[in-house]
Amino acid sequence: MRAHAIRAAFSSRLWPIPVFAVALAVASGVGLPALDAVVDDRLPEVLQVYLFSGGAEAARSVLEAISGSLITVTSLTFSLTVVTLQLASSQFSPRLLRTFTSDSFVHWTLALFLGTFAYSLTVLRSVRSGTAGGTEFVPDIAVTVAFLLAIASVIGLVLFLAHLTREIRVETMMRNVHSETAATIERVLPTHPTPTAGAAAAPGEPTASGGQRVLAPSSGFLNMVDEAGLAAAARERGAVVRIDVWAGDSLIAGVPFATAWAGAAREPFTSAELEDLTRQLADVVTVGFERTNDQDPVFGFRQLADVGARALSPGTNDPTTAVHVIGHLSSLLCMLMERELRDHLVQDADGRVRAIVARPGFDHFLATAVSQIRHYGMQDVEVGLRLLTLFEEVNWCNHLGAQRHALESQLAELRESIEHHQYTSTEKHALVDRFDQVRSAVAANAR
Repeated sequence: MRAHAIRAAFSSRLWPIPVFAVALAVASGVGLPALDAVVDDRLPEVLQVYLFSGGAEAARSVLEAISGSLITVTSLTFSLTVVTLQLASSQFSPRLLRTFTSDSFVHWTLALFLGTFAYSLTVLRSVRSGTAGGTEFVPDIAVTVAFLLAIASVIGLVLFLAHLTREIRVETMMRNVHSETAATIERVLPTHPTPTAGAAAAPGEPTASGGQRVLAPSSGFLNMVDEAGLAAAARERGAVVRIDVWAGDSLIAGVPFATAWAGAAREPFTSAELEDLTRQLADVVTVGFERTNDQDPVFGFRQLADVGARALSPGTNDPTTAVHVIGHLSSLLCMLMERELRDHLVQDADGRVRAIVARPGFDHFLATAVSQIRHYGMQDVEVGLRLLTLFEEVNWCNHLGAQRHALESQLAELRESIEHHQYTSTEKHALVDRFDQVRSAVAANAR
């Protein structure tokens, strides 16, 4: 999980791959001319036909043209990327910027452009003319490689423009968020209950009295919990530690975010021991100033709900996008029906529960998905009907009937919204009839 978080942290930044490409380009710009100095005179004629055959001045002109044009193209690419980020922030949601900055195609395109520029500039310094008694040196292989990189950059620019026009489409954006959220659900939430049967009783059950609150080490969003490290820290003290907040929740330094139970055979923790435990927990939790999807499947629901709410704003007035968002949310909610949403119990090597990591329940996922869209979108009948269809679809996937109460609760709020808004008689009749059908289906699913 931590390795995934590190990869995600690097993939959400624009600079790592381009910087690596520049370093590789500079090394190649130094190494290839050195290779040219050794092998140029020994190359067979059939190969020399395909290599650069001009003199020093021609080589300089080619390299100067490539380096000059590539830095201009790179500036254009950065400008288009910034415009895309601004568009995503203003039209869709500010929480989508991480999705766009994680686009590997943009990273590699910038790497190609900057690498070609750095390579051409480095090779240019090795070209020598035969004036002033010096020996002319033209690195034929190196100049040929620069030419090929320039052609690749032109193709890359065309592909980048095509890619960009596709990525700024709202349908593509929703698909990307959907895919990332589904991957997070697959990674974080098991398809069956975490096996704890037969585990020895922990020293101090999490539901027992006597728990001591542990203060948050810093402010920000809880992005990730190292469960193995958390269990090890609890085992070292013969205790049980519960993280009371969910991944994605906001932490405030000095405010409790966890509970610790000391072993049954010892006294409660002293103030010094609690401070030491707080320092250890700071090493096993990752806190940042923006939410990520490392261990936070709710974040994808929030992103999609934000897009739907923004589409329903008076300045945008795009209910069709909201309807499409509801379709994605319905698919993800159905996916949750196959997942275990109870708090995760982490055992040590002896099978004793040492750590408990809180997880959001289905009711929280459902409220995140539908509350804002219901609040802002019920004036549009199509949005209301699609919300009701969402409940029908999720109820169909609720094979065990375990989430019936959450569905009924949100349906009751939806019924209040129908009564609150003004519709024509035909529209209201359609909504009420559809609501009665869905409510009956949910009530019947009591298996």
